[in-house]
Amino acid sequence: MDYENNSWIWDGVYYYPHLFGGIMVTAALLGLSTSYFGGIGSFHKRKSGRKRRIRVYMDGCFDLVHYGHANALRQAKALGDELVVGVVNDEVIVEHKGPPVLNMEERLTLVNGMKWVDEVIPDAPYAISEEFMNRLFNEYKIDYIIHGDDPCLLPDGSDVYAAAKKAGRYKQIKRTEGVSSTDIVGRILASSRCRENGENHNVNGEQHQEESQSNGSHISQFLPTSRRISQFSNGKEPGVNARIVYIDGAFDLFHAGHVEILKKARELGDFLLVGIYSDETVREHRGSHYPIMHLHERSLSVLSCRYADEVIIGAPWKVTKDMITTFNISLVVHGTVAENSLKSESDPYEVPKNIGIFRLLESPKDTTTTSIAQRIMANHEAYKKRNAKKAQNEKRYYEEEKKYVSGE
Repeated sequence: MDYENNSWIWDGVYYYPHLFGGIMVTAALLGLSTSYFGGIGSFHKRKSGRKRRIRVYMDGCFDLVHYGHANALRQAKALGDELVVGVVNDEVIVEHKGPPVLNMEERLTLVNGMKWVDEVIPDAPYAISEEFMNRLFNEYKIDYIIHGDDPCLLPDGSDVYAAAKKAGRYKQIKRTEGVSSTDIVGRILASSRCRENGENHNVNGEQHQEESQSNGSHISQFLPTSRRISQFSNGKEPGVNARIVYIDGAFDLFHAGHVEILKKARELGDFLLVGIYSDETVREHRGSHYPIMHLHERSLSVLSCRYADEVIIGAPWKVTKDMITTFNISLVVHGTVAENSLKSESDPYEVPKNIGIFRLLESPKDTTTTSIAQRIMANHEAYKKRNAKKAQNEKRYYEEEKKYVSGE
């Protein structure tokens, strides 16, 4: 407080201690500031109306959605109160990057299924033009445009977000290292090469990883921490009398089919518990070249879905009586569309079926991890060119950035 500019306060305290003391007590009871009693105005403002919510915008292709996309959306949401996401359509992606793996409908399903997303704008432009930026500000009431610290460039090398940066309405988040759609395509193509060489039936998991590394594939560099898992988790427990629904699977290459079946399962109860098979279990039942994404990557993908309340990381293949009792499971469900198992053995849902708590759900989509991988392998030449083009553009961007920083 400035003593000279507020001397009237101190004069009042000196000459009229009882009167002024009463005023100060009243102010204190109301939780107001003594600096010109400016808090009175803000008190009435709080009473008369709520503070306007901050709306932020992030866009993207969201092709082969992974935990890196999810973490970007999580960070973006943390910069505001409401997150609006723009999804680029298929034609624009073909023009700028090459053919997408997932079509527009599938990508919209994935983005709408993310727990941090409040609103989705389909057919968003690839570049933020002045016209579209003004539409965001005026029509969608966007306060800030968000993007990661990785380069996003047009074919001529210009920055996609130049207009937003110039307007002072741009905020940047940290890119999640260790994964990208390009990286995942690389893993799938490497896995395909291994199968073509006849390795699928004579290597175990460790040997497969060594072969993959020698073939130059993209091995996951993700290192899980309790903090990252807690960032993705809802952090809530089921109520005392909650109806807990359980569904399990590999959830590899998390796709629209996964989102839809989780949504359907969640509608059957109050709390959805999702069991995620370990890497060893997936290899044992699906083949040594699966999973494409390892256990913790798959766990984060499921946790990012708004329909999943909790996950069991490394769930067993069979649902046991002990599991049902421990987690107080009311209903066990399984979709009609699933990957085939290489092993012929007893029914993994025998126990819940015997006690009458099993239900088969009609899968809303026929998409599987294998069908997604087959799309990539069928167009592998186009994806190889796309990956090479992206790598070249990023290399040029970082070289220019380095020259700028060094003043060359």
